[in-house]
Amino acid sequence: MKKLKLKYQLFITTSVVLSMGCSNMQREKLKKPNIIYILADDMGYGDLKSLNPESRIPTPNMDKIVQQGVHFTDAHSNSAVCTPTRYGILTGRYAFRTSLKNGVLWGYSPSLIEPERETVASFLKHNGYQTACIGKWHLGLDWAKKDTTKEIPEIKWDEKVSSEFNDNVDYTKYVKGGPSDHGFDYSLVIPASLDINPYCYIRNGKTLEDLTTYTEGKKEATDGRGVFWRPGKMSPGFNFYKVLPNFVDSACQYIQHTSNQEKPFFLYLALPSPHTPWLPAPENNGRSKAGRYGDYVSMVDDMIGKVLNMVETSGIEENTLIIVTSDNGSDWRPTDIEETGHHANYIYKGRKADIYEAGHRIPFIARWKGVIPAGIKSDEVMCTTDLMATLAGMLKLQLSKNAGEDSYNLWPVFIGKVASSPIREATVHHSLDGFFSIRKGKWKFTPHLGSGGFSVPKLVVPNKGDATGTLYDIENDPQEKNNLYKENQAVVTELSQLLERYKNQGYSRPLSEDK
Repeated sequence: MKKLKLKYQLFITTSVVLSMGCSNMQREKLKKPNIIYILADDMGYGDLKSLNPESRIPTPNMDKIVQQGVHFTDAHSNSAVCTPTRYGILTGRYAFRTSLKNGVLWGYSPSLIEPERETVASFLKHNGYQTACIGKWHLGLDWAKKDTTKEIPEIKWDEKVSSEFNDNVDYTKYVKGGPSDHGFDYSLVIPASLDINPYCYIRNGKTLEDLTTYTEGKKEATDGRGVFWRPGKMSPGFNFYKVLPNFVDSACQYIQHTSNQEKPFFLYLALPSPHTPWLPAPENNGRSKAGRYGDYVSMVDDMIGKVLNMVETSGIEENTLIIVTSDNGSDWRPTDIEETGHHANYIYKGRKADIYEAGHRIPFIARWKGVIPAGIKSDEVMCTTDLMATLAGMLKLQLSKNAGEDSYNLWPVFIGKVASSPIREATVHHSLDGFFSIRKGKWKFTPHLGSGGFSVPKLVVPNKGDATGTLYDIENDPQEKNNLYKENQAVVTELSQLLERYKNQGYSRPLSEDK
């Protein structure tokens, strides 16, 4: 069992070409920085002490990044839930342009990223980077079938799955559609969220073990708030409590092994936390004043601290861009606020999955010592889809017409330049149920009433004569209290037409940036 544990934790050095003899002089000549993109799962803007002074969670390592780099006060995910945001991050394209119009994918869902689509990883790989994906994938996989005449059933939400369930998957064969097929040289992932079956590790397209065991799952009603995972098939060595540290250990080993090479690296580290199940390590229990969730966020901060320490001890701090953000807002209920006094989503309305600000307003912090000025902030509106164009801008490269259709270059803002006008013309957001909103300048328009997500009511049918949507002045009303829809019909019309144009034309970024 000890050997099996190491098998999960260790980065396999044969998957990359090591150049341990690279001299300091050679490293100093590197012009392209290493890039570490750390994506937390369901972490709210208000969780970070440096962004929310009233936070009841200690986050010293993320606070250190804020102190040493830039933080964005108006950063957003393109969606309020996992899968579509991850698609947007890696492709620079809004996920509503795919077949996924609402909801998320599941552990047996087919791959969402189109086979020939450019990703951040493939783009960087074509431009001299070695690339790695470690953590939660949740973008679908094309599992091999045992019986090719039958389909692989999709399990959704809380469908009952027994140990006798026939998933029709041959876990011994190569898994298509994952990171290895989308630009990543090395990958170690779990298929979806840590509460979605099947439960296994996949390295470079191969499961580390056959799924021969079964878990009955956990339920909040019996195991406590946030302790939840669905029943389903599982690898014998899979330990829910070790997944987060295993991924971070593997990431640190990857950094250590690649730090002395001439080729820079891009590491996409997609943490499975603090998404449910909330499983803080024993040393984190009681560290926060926000219950089990707060303790788990403190563990996330510890893990980020391990990455920062590895970057420092590897001697690559001055040539490494580190970004930390979240895929959406926190799944923090009104009852959680009442019980703990902690506002995981800061002052914003709603929670994860909602079209309201808390659904998609996220922490976004970055550090590159000597390049990004220390301790600066930006109020520029930015979106998770902007990663591709921003990195292209940093490297002074251009994107092709068919790549990053909704990605804008925010790099000037990262290094402290103040734009004379907003870089993004507008930003589109999407809720769990497929509600749209569009933000332009101070205005946020939603052509529906209700959260479109987890908050109640999810959908409101307007009475005759009532506003049929919402229009908020986010600069002066960030808590979305005063609906100005009826008073500003010209703005409603403008934003409604712009949203439809973005949806229909297939892109939103200026074509003048294309090759």
